[in-house]
Amino acid sequence: MARVNLTYPTALVLKALSAGSHYGFDVMDATGLPSGTVYPILRRLDREGLLASTWEPQATAQEEQRPPRRYYAVTGAGERMLADATARYPTLEQAVDADGRRLRPSRA
Repeated sequence: MARVNLTYPTALVLKALSAGSHYGFDVMDATGLPSGTVYPILRRLDREGLLASTWEPQATAQEEQRPPRRYYAVTGAGERMLADATARYPTLEQAVDADGRRLRPSRA
């Protein structure tokens, strides 16, 4: 496993997912980060074993007439990295709440 660069956006993504399984748009909403930042981070963390991903059932997506969503959850290794991130970035605890929701106001 390669070493993941623990940037603040990477730490925010881990923190947003720490409350449970979410899909990419949920992470964007929780962190305020754009898709061009969030999705590469999700792919990298998944590839490195810090996240586990699963696709929702095709039938669910068809019922809602949209593409299937890929859900991500933090693994044990990801939890350890999140602990490192919390020590490195003290403001991380204030950026996203325990349910993975953004605590800072969105930019209008």
